[in-house]
Amino acid sequence: MGPLLVLFAIYTAVFLIGMFMMKAGFYTLSGHRLKRWLMRFTATPGQAFLAGFATTALVQSSSAVMVMTVGLVATGYLSFRQSIGIILGSNIGSTITTELMTLDIGDGAIPLLVGGALLVFIGRRRLIYSIGMIAVGLAALLFAMDGFSSLAKPLAAYPLVDAWLHQTNHSTAVGLLVGIVLTALVHSSAATIGIAMGFLNEQLLTLPAAIAILLGANIGTCITGLLASIGSSKEAQLTAYTHLWLNVAGVALFLFWTEALARLAVMLSPAPDVQLAHVSVLFNAICSIAALPFVGAIETAMLFLHARRRT
Repeated sequence: MGPLLVLFAIYTAVFLIGMFMMKAGFYTLSGHRLKRWLMRFTATPGQAFLAGFATTALVQSSSAVMVMTVGLVATGYLSFRQSIGIILGSNIGSTITTELMTLDIGDGAIPLLVGGALLVFIGRRRLIYSIGMIAVGLAALLFAMDGFSSLAKPLAAYPLVDAWLHQTNHSTAVGLLVGIVLTALVHSSAATIGIAMGFLNEQLLTLPAAIAILLGANIGTCITGLLASIGSSKEAQLTAYTHLWLNVAGVALFLFWTEALARLAVMLSPAPDVQLAHVSVLFNAICSIAALPFVGAIETAMLFLHARRRT
């Protein structure tokens, strides 16, 4: 089992490196304009929602946007109320990464990797360099996804992994816990979902079990914002708490509907990984859009739960 675990760790590292390179490419392309967008286009909850969605779609990392938002709130450039709309938009923007992970370009990943690497090394202009970084990152992402699928069956042959799969397939709570813990450890909900997709594609995980892991990943991803808020202002800490509570509330609403979500996803696509990606979009879109009209009430609730306890 040792060599397989080493390979699994390598594929996970490649996945995370790919995510980092895509994020770096998009960030280099946009420069510091992202922060200016967040500060300028957040006058209303609707604008903040769109700003959060667009920024996360560009950066390809809701965790990075959360750290950025917490920092801007801590320095007074954004208010706590403005950050709520950004959080809601960011949750939907993060699903674009999940959809990208399901791309099937066959052997095209190798030309994408080579072409991207050439652009990185020879590109003197920021645009060419950024495109190269994005291409290399996407190729690494797709390569890692293939690796997860190829290792799924060999790993499942081991009793420990088989027992874990059995428990996860028969217990929503176990799947939820796996998603929370794994995402908190690797600081990437996309990596957790990618691993789940690998086992799902090989029919070793059921779709409801994979959905439970996905829901857990949405809670686990909040750890990055919470860590970033340590030692910050009260409003910055409230921003991190709000991110956590919004995701916990959404998961609590959908946790008992994993079977129904699975049936709906099957109607949307025949491919298991695409089904899971679509569930991610549905979950985050429904939760965020439903919460958007109640930004004022959410602000009041968070102040009641946390701010008053500090006084």
